[in-house]
Amino acid sequence: MLKALGNAWSVPELRRKLMFTAAILIVYRLGCWVPLPGVNREALGSGLDTQGNAITGLFGVFTGGAFNNLSIFALGIMPYITASIVMQLMTVAIPRLQELAKEGDTGQQKITQYTRYFTLVLAAVQSLAMVLFFRSGSVFPGVLTEATVIDLYLIWLTLTTGTMLIMWLGELISQRGLGNGISLIISAAILSRAPSAVQTLYDQGNVLNIVILGVLAAVIIAAIVFVNEGQRRIPITYAKRQVGRRMSQGGTTYLPLKVNMAGVIPIIFASSLLIFPVILSQFAGGDPNSIMGRISNFFNPGDPPYLVLYALLVLMFTYFYTAVQFNPIEQADNLKKSGGYIPGIRPGQPTAVYLNNVLTRITLFGAVFLATVAVLPYLITSTLNLGNQLFLGGTSILIVVGVSLDTVRQLESQLMMRNYEGFLKGRRQQR
Repeated sequence: MLKALGNAWSVPELRRKLMFTAAILIVYRLGCWVPLPGVNREALGSGLDTQGNAITGLFGVFTGGAFNNLSIFALGIMPYITASIVMQLMTVAIPRLQELAKEGDTGQQKITQYTRYFTLVLAAVQSLAMVLFFRSGSVFPGVLTEATVIDLYLIWLTLTTGTMLIMWLGELISQRGLGNGISLIISAAILSRAPSAVQTLYDQGNVLNIVILGVLAAVIIAAIVFVNEGQRRIPITYAKRQVGRRMSQGGTTYLPLKVNMAGVIPIIFASSLLIFPVILSQFAGGDPNSIMGRISNFFNPGDPPYLVLYALLVLMFTYFYTAVQFNPIEQADNLKKSGGYIPGIRPGQPTAVYLNNVLTRITLFGAVFLATVAVLPYLITSTLNLGNQLFLGGTSILIVVGVSLDTVRQLESQLMMRNYEGFLKGRRQQR
């Protein structure tokens, strides 16, 4: 990774992309500390870190502490993630969206535009829910109880605008920087909480817990890298074909099927959906005795219902996103058109069935691994009595490591492409 960064820094074009990405992430982190207008900072005190619970801790991790400080980015990027989930589900179910998805860049731009509109609606609704939650004063009295109607409107407008601004910053990184912008923003938010988590462990003074968590983190990182890089190679043979006046040479290659083809997307999707009942509870006023309040408490992070549903959602989204990424029928048709076949398997439908069976088996291992990594740290945290403030568990590590691997992979591919272009240019000059 360091070698790839060093090589990229020596290339002016990639250096500009790295600096642009770093600058956007710095802007995002600065926004996490800009306070909302009309908030009683004295009532807020040292932030929600010392007053919150498991829910506020989870919000704090995915917003990089912006929620705990009630900054302009307190709502985070979760409305965009939820909108992306719904749009992907609708793309599978609605024929019109399926046609747009097959139109290439033009259709994808329209789907992206629909996702932006839906994000705006969700951000507006969730901002209103957050305002009503703090306005009620049932959990954090004094923060907004004395705010005027103008103050509440400004807070609602600022929270909504903040989410749209984060989405825009993420798209800027994807277009002009390196890596997936939204994933990098989430990773930056998670990593920003690491110093406070380490400080909390140090203040507790339990050396054994520090050693256990350190060993656990090292094992999880090694397992994540091992599974993310694991793949099943399907041998592909190409027969000789007559193309015009030339005879194309046949050969043997392979089709790589990754064990974890979905990456960190299932974890992010599952976490976003499990936060949704909390948003609805806030919209209802945050009353713990209401129906939505009881549902929110029932799915409290770390409790058995939450962990079971979390694991099931991770399994479901792993298969769903893998099916979106890889279509066995289309792959079999492409192989048949190009004259390729799998040894021992007939082209066409039998090839599609074979690829589907192989993908189903290896995806099961990847899905179980993701669910285990997501749930196990909660159990260990509960066993060691670490409290609700330590949320740098397997989910966070999985997101950070997965995004880092994807970013480095994109960086290496651009370096390879640039070297290849330089090689071809040198050959032309020699001629």
